[in-house]
Formats: sequence, C-alpha cells, structure tokens
Amino acid sequence: MTFFVKYDFNTLCKTFLETHLNALGISYTLHSINEISIEEELSHEKQAALIDALKKCGVGIETDKKSTLVDRIKNVVDGMLRDSSQTSGTLSTYLSETLHYSYAHLSAVFSESTYTSIENYAILRRVDLVKEYLCNTDLTLTEIAFKLEYSSVAHLSGQFKKTTGLTPSAFKRIMNKKQTQNT
Repeated sequence: MTFFVKYDFNTLCKTFLETHLNALGISYTLHSINEISIEEELSHEKQAALIDALKKCGVGIETDKKSTLVDRIKNVVDGMLRDSSQTSGTLSTYLSETLHYSYAHLSAVFSESTYTSIENYAILRRVDLVKEYLCNTDLTLTEIAFKLEYSSVAHLSGQFKKTTGLTPSAFKRIMNKKQTQNT
C-alpha cells in the first residue's frame, strides 16, 4: 500500500525548532521559521550543542545577513500567498511593512542574491499553489483564481501556461493520469 504524505512545512519547522531549543533549555522567541531571538547569552558548550543538534537534521545557522533577508522575503511572500486574507495592499507595501525595509532595498538584495525579481518569485510560487490546488483539491479554476486573487481565470491560465508550458486543465489531466497509474 502506498500513502502520499502532505506536509505543513511551517508547522513542521516550528515544532522542530521548539523541540530542540526546549530540550537544550534555551530561552527564545520564535519570530518565524527562520528567525529566532535567543534571550540569553549562550555558553560555547550550549551553542555547540545547538549547532550540532540542528546540523544532524540538515539545519544550519545562517550568519550572512543578505541570505537571511532573502529567506525572510521568501517566507513572507509564501505566507502572503497562502493566506491573503491577513494582508491588504500590494506585495511591495506588505513586504516593506512586515520586514521594515524599503521595497527598493528588499528588491535589490533579492535580485542580487537570486538573479530574479521578487515579483517573478511570487508568480512562480503562485503557480506552484495553483498546481497544488489542482492536484490536491476539487476546487474549480474559478475558485482557485478567486482564492489566489487572480483578476480572472484567463489571467491565471495565461500565467500558468507561460510558466509551465501547459494549460491548467492539461496539467490536471496529466497529474490525474499519473495518479491512476500509480494506484
């Protein structure tokens, strides 16, 4: 028997970090899945134990501020796309208000590090969400377009085809065919 597992990545990461920090008796504030404030000065031993515990699970501590900011931008964009009801206004305004930097600065750092724009990243992530909804839900394209705040189904379909080379319905047909072959 085969099972397909679906992960809530944010909850998984948060639980993972809380477990390891609590096990080491470290006082902390978890701001996001990649930003933690340690509320005490860590001894070298405790710091080494934390780094070692995280490293065993493939997690590293980031010290490069630009790389950290890029990760924070990606997390905010992903969060905004997954739950647009908690945001209002444009992506640029939301990023600036959330991360407390000018959008010009955020955009420059992101482009320099990833060789793409924040807008392009958001489009790619949005299309990924469309794929996820097509494969894992019974939502119609109209419902998906509404949920992801596309201006129309035609806009969603055009962006999807431009990004993937397939129409949403062709993509869904291919994925359904794959799933029936695997069962």
